[in-house]
Amino acid sequence: MNYWLVKSEPFKYSWEQFVKDGKTFWDGVRNYQARNNLKAMKKGDQVLFYHSNEGLEIVGLATVIKEYYQDPTTDDNRWVVVDLKPLKKLKKPVSLAEMKADKHFAGFSLIRQGRLSVCDVKEKEFVAIMGLADTRI
Repeated sequence: MNYWLVKSEPFKYSWEQFVKDGKTFWDGVRNYQARNNLKAMKKGDQVLFYHSNEGLEIVGLATVIKEYYQDPTTDDNRWVVVDLKPLKKLKKPVSLAEMKADKHFAGFSLIRQGRLSVCDVKEKEFVAIMGLADTRI
C-alpha cells in the first residue's frame, strides 16, 4: 500500500462535502507531477485530505476506490482522475505549522513542494501524521 495527500480549498470542496457525497473523482489536476502521482495511485491506497488556503491542515483520511482514467471534465487526454472515498475524519487536524516544526517531515513533499496538489507520502510520514492526529487506521 502507498500513501498520498490531496489538497482542496475548503470553500471549493471541503472534507464535509466529500463525506456528504460519499465518494468523488479527483479532477482539475493540471500539473504533470501531480498527474503522475494520480497515475501511480492503486486501489486501496490511503489518501490524506488537506485543506489548503484556509485551514492549512490535514483533516481526513480517504482511500482510492478506482484507479486513474480520463478526466471527464476535459477532452484533453493528458489529464486523469481517480475515484476516492472518505474513510474517517482525523480526531485532531494536523496543521502545516505543526509539520514544519517536526523533524519527521523535513523531506515531506507537502513542505518541499508546497504548490503540488497531489503529493506522495512516505510510510514514516503517514505514521507520524496519524500519531499527531491521535487517529487509528
